[in-house]
Amino acid sequence: MHKRNLRPWKRRMSNPGTPLFPLSICSASVVMGPSSSHTVGPMRAGKIFIADLQELGMLEKVQTVKIVLYGSLAATGKGHHTPQAILLGLEGSDPETIDTGTIPSRYEAILANKTLHLGGKRSIHFDMDRDMLWRWDQVLKTHPNGMRFSCFGEEGELLATNEYFSVGGGFVVNENTKVDENLFYKGVDKSVVHGARLHQTHNVAEGDRTPDQPAANDPGHPPYPFESGDSLLALTRKHNLTIAQIVHDNERYFGLSEEDIHDKLMRIWAVMDDCIRSGVSTAETTLPGRLGLRRRAPMLYKRLMRGFYPGIATPDLQLIGSASASSVGAIDAPESLTQASANEDESAHGRGEVSASGKIPRAPWVTGSFDHAILPMPPRKTMIPAVDFLSCYAIAVNEVNASGGRIVTSPTNGAAGVIPAVLKYIIEFISDDPQRTIKTFLLTASAVGMLFKRGSTISAAEGGCQAEVGVACSMASAGFAACMGASPETVLQAAEIGIEHNLGLTCDPIDGLVQVPCIERNSLGAVKAVTAAQLSMASTGVYRVTLDEAIEAMRLTAADMSVKYKETSLSGLATTVKIPLTVPAC
Repeated sequence: MHKRNLRPWKRRMSNPGTPLFPLSICSASVVMGPSSSHTVGPMRAGKIFIADLQELGMLEKVQTVKIVLYGSLAATGKGHHTPQAILLGLEGSDPETIDTGTIPSRYEAILANKTLHLGGKRSIHFDMDRDMLWRWDQVLKTHPNGMRFSCFGEEGELLATNEYFSVGGGFVVNENTKVDENLFYKGVDKSVVHGARLHQTHNVAEGDRTPDQPAANDPGHPPYPFESGDSLLALTRKHNLTIAQIVHDNERYFGLSEEDIHDKLMRIWAVMDDCIRSGVSTAETTLPGRLGLRRRAPMLYKRLMRGFYPGIATPDLQLIGSASASSVGAIDAPESLTQASANEDESAHGRGEVSASGKIPRAPWVTGSFDHAILPMPPRKTMIPAVDFLSCYAIAVNEVNASGGRIVTSPTNGAAGVIPAVLKYIIEFISDDPQRTIKTFLLTASAVGMLFKRGSTISAAEGGCQAEVGVACSMASAGFAACMGASPETVLQAAEIGIEHNLGLTCDPIDGLVQVPCIERNSLGAVKAVTAAQLSMASTGVYRVTLDEAIEAMRLTAADMSVKYKETSLSGLATTVKIPLTVPAC
């Protein structure tokens, strides 16, 4: 029995003339790291493959499973934990619910025992060296992140096979289910999908229905479908709604109540906030992998909480979620931070005084000759709270991601630090209504994410890092501007500025790990997002490039970009830093 595609649902193909059907941030995934396209997607693909076998009553016949990874999945798969993800997906695990602490031991057990428990029900022999093949020299036609699963019976006969493509953000499609929203393969079981998503029609003029019309008059689409930034802007003007309100009302169409939407958004923020807290409070000093990269978020956060910023880092600071005021006080200042105290006590040293510690402080080391026409500059520190906090929050999230911890795809794992960092900063230092801020920010950002997902890509394997950190920066820029009360036009202009200055950003992870340059890149993306929003609000209506034009420019840039700069670790920092590409022997 040979089934080329186990679940060939009939679905519309991508069509630039078709209105965009919302997939809001309410559908964002709470997943494990380190990569949405190389870890989360493959795990979902493995579980989908097994679920289909079970549905067809074929699981008990399976004796052998063969897995082939293609293109970017093969080139950087080992560093992104792709093998672990696929095998645990085949065992029935889901990226949203798996206990991340059990992943290493379960994977090692599979390798050592050469046994795979398909769906947690059927045990088969599995030899990694023989049954998982790596074809980094071959790319399947549909997408660079391709994988093929095949299973065989007792006589070696092919029972079933399917090809899956991890298209970014944890979304998985196959040739018969290519669609921008990927509404079903975001999960596994289509039976739990609301009927409105299963029976969409696409031939009704957009924006002509209100959410309160009876189901009998249901035109087959949400009340406010949009296909571009311009059409979204037109809807806000026609119905006098904000972008967040547009997305909110569209989500109501798909069976979510007001309470459901609120709870989902608060859940997403809670995981983001917990991720930041985990990143700044961890006792771990290094990240996994051959780079031995030191964690920086705990040190940065302790430094910020040390009192460098009077009036900001105080015991009365109101935080949201698990990061309570008590948690701030629980983190002590690092003992090794002597530079600041040296600067503070420099004048005392000049007078021969003794510092509070009872020691005579040392003068700071100055690099350069004093016998020169250009005297060297003495060491000093600059205090820029916004930049420092944004950087710290973003780095914290991406260090958690790099260590395989729990994060939110926003829009991807590799770019998961930008949106939480910007939102955290708004909540702590700007907002006077945190819950409204969270909902406005996330719903607005999701609208921009939808436009990129439909008009270009959010996959680094397809478009480089402009598709990940660039898109996250654009989404965060829009969210920030919306929370500042900017008009929808200004919000979309902020998003345009956010992506415009990330065009051409390459993806060149060293050793195939989501660490360098990924972690720092999120920090800069968060800072750039706030800068873009501020610039748009300072120059309302003064612009020449629209968001739609910038998204199209990104699509063309991605198409022209060499494959070496698309998450393959074949060029850029991945080769100039002398660590060889991590590729398993085949």
